Amino acid sequence: MINYSLSSDTWDEKEVNAIKRVISSNRYTMGSEVAAFEQEFADFIGSKHAIMTNSGSSANLLAIATIALHEKFQKKLIGRPNIIVPTVSWSTTYFPVHQWGFDLKFVDVELETYNISAEQVESSIDDNTVAVFAVNLLGSPAELEKLEKICTEHSIVLLEDNCESFGAKLDDGRYCGTIGTMGTFSFFFSHHLQTMEGGMVVTDDTELVDYLKSLRAHGWVRDLQGSGLYKKTGDDFIDSFKFVLPGYCVRPLEMSGATGREQLKKWPGMAEQRRKNAQVAKKFLNSTNFKLQQDHGFSTWFGFGLTLQGRLVGRRDEVISSLKDKNVEVRPIVAGNFQKNPVIARLNCIKCDAPNADYIDKNGFFIGNDCVDLETKIMAVSKLLQVL
Repeated sequence: MINYSLSSDTWDEKEVNAIKRVISSNRYTMGSEVAAFEQEFADFIGSKHAIMTNSGSSANLLAIATIALHEKFQKKLIGRPNIIVPTVSWSTTYFPVHQWGFDLKFVDVELETYNISAEQVESSIDDNTVAVFAVNLLGSPAELEKLEKICTEHSIVLLEDNCESFGAKLDDGRYCGTIGTMGTFSFFFSHHLQTMEGGMVVTDDTELVDYLKSLRAHGWVRDLQGSGLYKKTGDDFIDSFKFVLPGYCVRPLEMSGATGREQLKKWPGMAEQRRKNAQVAKKFLNSTNFKLQQDHGFSTWFGFGLTLQGRLVGRRDEVISSLKDKNVEVRPIVAGNFQKNPVIARLNCIKCDAPNADYIDKNGFFIGNDCVDLETKIMAVSKLLQVL
């Protein structure tokens, strides 16, 4: 047996003590621990503002809601406004776009990186395009330099779903998630930083912060800092129960903030091991019959994506069965070509021909990466694939 899991928890006594610290404080709802993690996170990645949420999915929801509601974007919301999205991503990249009244405008991904094609983005922009929602998939940056230039030239917004790629960088040193107007992160159990459930929105645009904070907590004004969204009266009796936006309740717990702070301290060591595992994967998980995801910029390798080639094309079921027999956990490349999901019939979308996403959908899968040495297991998977 190979016994290769997708991920493992990276907690130890530091996270346990952080939770005990919260319990001792007798403050469990969002408070000083969350605020400290937000500041430390923003400082780490070089963003002016970070707003924590209860999940990466909620972070996406708040980012899209802010685009829909903030007055600075209203001039673009004409006709049937659309947001360009990649054909391969997780479901909650797409659902907030639909839920806030935008058409999903799909474009294909690059076969080598699984990330949105900048060339196809540019050719898909029309007068109703409001934004590009780029996804940095499985730890690897999309062509953010090109997308940044395209969005600037067309006066549209660049957003980043960076939920699978914390710590990834461009060649110029900028962290993924900080290139667009807003970037989102996830701290789910299997992700780079683990608060078990949790997410973050980051932005350098101070005008957006109060929208994000109000939307995070019921649409009320008590967390606002005075951006112009609402002028407080100074009477807490009034201001604590005044509502200005159609918000949600997607606040994180103090325990999530506290454990996030400890995880962030551990990140340099965790990142180093992930990169070491990736060097082994690059050596052993490429052949004429299977190909490893190509990284762009500085990848933090969420997992090891593989597409079948040569004699293994069309034999994914057999490959997956063989891996499972050896207790190797395997997943699709996120959701494959999302246009093929049944939910698409319920969404307002503009579909596209997507041969690369189709190929990934039929011939792609990924195995895990982790913060422990995986060399022996990666080599065992390679040997198994070679004999199929």
